[in-house]
Amino acid sequence: MSTKTNAEIAAAFDELGDLYELDGAVSYRVIAYRTAAKAVRDASVSVMALTRDGRVTELPGIGKTLEEKLHALDETGDIPAAQKLRAKFPAGLIAVMHLPGFGPKRARLLYDELQVDSLEKLREAAEAGQIRTLRGFGAKVEENLLRVLADHDEGGSPAPRILLSRALPVAEQIAGALRDHPAADRVEIAGSLRRLGDTAKDIDIIATASDPAALIDRLRELELVESVHASGDAGARVVTHSGMKVDLKVVAPDQFGNVLQHFTGGKAHNVQLREWAVRRGLHISEYGVLDDETGETTRCATEEGVYERLGLPWIAPELREGRGELEAALKGELPRLVELSDIRGDLHCHTTLSDGRQTAEQMAEAALARGYEYLAITDHSASHGFGDHVTAEALEQRIEEIAALNASLDAIQLLAGTEVNILPDGSLDYPDELLARLDWVIASVHTSFGMDEATMTDRMIRAIEHPYVDAIGHPTGRKIETRPPYAIDMTRVIAAAARTGTMIEINAAPDRRDMNEIHARAAAAAGVKVLIDSDAHSARNFELLRYGIATARRAWLTPEQVANTRPWPEFAALRKRSKGAQ
Repeated sequence: MSTKTNAEIAAAFDELGDLYELDGAVSYRVIAYRTAAKAVRDASVSVMALTRDGRVTELPGIGKTLEEKLHALDETGDIPAAQKLRAKFPAGLIAVMHLPGFGPKRARLLYDELQVDSLEKLREAAEAGQIRTLRGFGAKVEENLLRVLADHDEGGSPAPRILLSRALPVAEQIAGALRDHPAADRVEIAGSLRRLGDTAKDIDIIATASDPAALIDRLRELELVESVHASGDAGARVVTHSGMKVDLKVVAPDQFGNVLQHFTGGKAHNVQLREWAVRRGLHISEYGVLDDETGETTRCATEEGVYERLGLPWIAPELREGRGELEAALKGELPRLVELSDIRGDLHCHTTLSDGRQTAEQMAEAALARGYEYLAITDHSASHGFGDHVTAEALEQRIEEIAALNASLDAIQLLAGTEVNILPDGSLDYPDELLARLDWVIASVHTSFGMDEATMTDRMIRAIEHPYVDAIGHPTGRKIETRPPYAIDMTRVIAAAARTGTMIEINAAPDRRDMNEIHARAAAAAGVKVLIDSDAHSARNFELLRYGIATARRAWLTPEQVANTRPWPEFAALRKRSKGAQ
């Protein structure tokens, strides 16, 4: 019998999806394995145990066919279909396929035409000038490829980090289970998860308890725990089935604030806090605040007590990055950060008309249930590059559909909109006559990512200056785990948006969070009205807005700096003023 972990099972499904993609299989089969890999990776219990119990089909995306493959993996350690495809394609071809800007079609063409079956052979072919001779490649692709391969060689093997949207729910589940234990007193998540960064390396939890050993045992016994790496009187280190490392520290109640503050970080904040303490004759650590003159150590039950001992107000975790928060605290200028409850509407979502999974009416009902006053329906335009596009004729029909829905819905204002593609020259892929009929236009780059910085920036600014563009969506195009931002000068972009009254979005999709907090803070400082949008492709995706709020809080944004915190009449007026500014 196999003892494969969830991470190993997910990797097997990912590999099978890659192999099928190289083999030219129909897209739904590839998607099925990608979906299954994600379901397994995110599962909080042992998937192999579920398989043996006959319950694995309870997981989303796991049907009878995949259950059979799981049984084979359990019994033999491998999947027969993967064995057959491995005999057909060299393992190194998958590495080629996953290079930025590549994919199965390009990898397969290189294999068929030049017998490239590894990164080393790919480098040799590029250095020999062979890549540029192939249809669909050219000299520029070859040059970029050599640069990517050089970066790949220098990249090293950093410790893997996990997207916040995968790590935070696990941490919250663990913290919730510990809080429910009778021995628990206080239980809080710490580390980069508490600061709501893009990713996290592990989970830190700080607790106090009437019976520390009992609380530690509770962690060890949780169903989502795969293995225990260390355990003692003061805590435990475990690993979950999803591969997350968890470090629980159980501390004395009068030291809880010191430990929580210390392990929340960030590093730059703590360094600056230590330097500030030293200037006041104090030393701060997880053990307390030591007074150099008296030799006395103050232990604090709360974080507020720690900061008060240093002569500072409490600083929100999201601000603790060493970006001026101590100076702001001393001046009494810490912002009242935007909260999820401040949001009154969403200006970016998709329906079944393009690549969404629910109708406009269903999305409207879900938004209404969240208490929203307005919602823009913004399906993809005619050339966004991923299929499921909306023709001009279909968009005209959608305008009429939204008008009919508005007539039947009293408590929410629907906006007939589009997420229009910004073409390489900065023009838009619908005629102005059609754009003029829309209530809302958010413009985004979805194609031609490889431009140089000046050209890409000019492209974006031309769209910003378009009289019918209300906002710019995910302005740098990054995908946190899979795609770096394209080359773009955000200082120029922000200046253009401020000049024209064009809004810029924080896209809340957890693998985007684009603008990032640095750009969002700069945009707000320049007077740009920032949006926080879900980019929802289903009603459930509205929940992702919490990650956009996290970015906004890390950007120091107040409710007043976020456009869609306004009630509908104020937002509508704001949009009219932004139009009038042009």
